[in-house]
Amino acid sequence: MAKRVSRGISELIANAEDMREERTTEDKVTEIALEKLIPNPDQPRKTFNEDSLKELADSIASHGVIQPLLAKKDGARYIIVAGERRYRAAKLAGLETVPVIVKNYDERATREISLIENLQREDLNAIEEAEAIRELMDSFDLTQEEIASKLGKSRPAIANSLRLLNLPESLREAVKKGVLSAGHARALLAISNPVHQLELATKAIDEGWSVRETEKQVKYYLKPETRPTRLTETVKAKMTLEMRQFVDDMTRVFATKVRLMGNETKGRITIDYYTNDDLQRIYELVERLK
Repeated sequence: MAKRVSRGISELIANAEDMREERTTEDKVTEIALEKLIPNPDQPRKTFNEDSLKELADSIASHGVIQPLLAKKDGARYIIVAGERRYRAAKLAGLETVPVIVKNYDERATREISLIENLQREDLNAIEEAEAIRELMDSFDLTQEEIASKLGKSRPAIANSLRLLNLPESLREAVKKGVLSAGHARALLAISNPVHQLELATKAIDEGWSVRETEKQVKYYLKPETRPTRLTETVKAKMTLEMRQFVDDMTRVFATKVRLMGNETKGRITIDYYTNDDLQRIYELVERLK
């Protein structure tokens, strides 16, 4: 089984649209009317960036479709196996026909190629990528290690991608639409309660949190005691005076220069010494104070 799957995926990758290898003589390119082409209903990619699609349409209007689509015959029409983005852009550009390589693929091979092709694309959103990886694993009984090897990624990268599928549907949709980044979503995964996940996600979107800020807010949610205490100006002024008095007291006790750097919540205290005897004196003083 593993040998058959490995061979099949190797063949599929060779046919993926982004590969730059030369076509064999069997790969005859045929001009086919757009009206005869049908997008694959099982296409794992569900969303297409409109701006990117328009740019591709402009390029196609000027130079035509350089890379042929891959399709299989279905009665009088053809189902697109690879190249739906080019198909959509060609329609926007007003083309009537596009170059197509027609292959006699069965349903299994069609699904495999669609998954592999989409996983090779750089502009696939994080949720679509995770869904395609999960489907590839489930359909062909592959492990994360095997998927990582086939796609040229690390196993942790595959695992991190799949973790996004644990998000509630509303947050997965937010990532698909680009409202929330994959980095924000991964930070929110640390929260098990989906209601609270959504609350923090809404704040992150409304207040424009960075991924780093989102991670910090998640930390405060999980460990409220780590959240910095907000102090009034009166309390700050009082504490600043008390801190100055504290440094003065230490300077007097240790009979040397004492510096305090930081604020009311964190910082460091530095006690200067200038000779070995000076250090010994401070040490003995601390021992007596203990």
